[in-house]
Amino acid sequence: MKIKKTKFKNLLLFEGEKFIDSRGYFRELYKNNFLKKKNFIFLCMSKSKKNVLRGLHFQKNKQQEKFVSVIKGKILDVVVDLRKNSKTFKKFFKVILSEKNCKALFIPKGFAHGFLALDKENIIVYGNTNYRSKKDEQGILWNDKTLSITWPNKKFIISAKDKKNLTFQEFISKKINL
Repeated sequence: MKIKKTKFKNLLLFEGEKFIDSRGYFRELYKNNFLKKKNFIFLCMSKSKKNVLRGLHFQKNKQQEKFVSVIKGKILDVVVDLRKNSKTFKKFFKVILSEKNCKALFIPKGFAHGFLALDKENIIVYGNTNYRSKKDEQGILWNDKTLSITWPNKKFIISAKDKKNLTFQEFISKKINL
């Protein structure tokens, strides 16, 4: 597995491989020596049908670092740097993660995360360094004009909760420190 740095501090892209034979394939998702001193205590997964857009999510107090990988399907994964002292504050990074390309993303604290499901069925697995805290859940609107994220032109399926996410300016005005 190759680990590639991005222009965002501590945001890492992992490029894995599959070992295919007549039975199917074997794929390594994660090893502890990939990210030393990271303790993924909460593993979860989501399943989304095509055109589901989730995010852009973050936790304001009990922040999580995440390791995200797709075990079935394909997603456009997007993160936004919310760390106010970062050189890449307010900038976004996006990448296709899929079962076929075997890529995974390590997302450090201080980022909002979301994705668009691109295949008929998409199963995403997450390793998290902190538990989910419902009271700390926040989000930024996926289509906030300030961020200028370009999404494929599709009719999206978005939860009622995500439709009520903060604008980027509301996030700034709330003085949330990540």
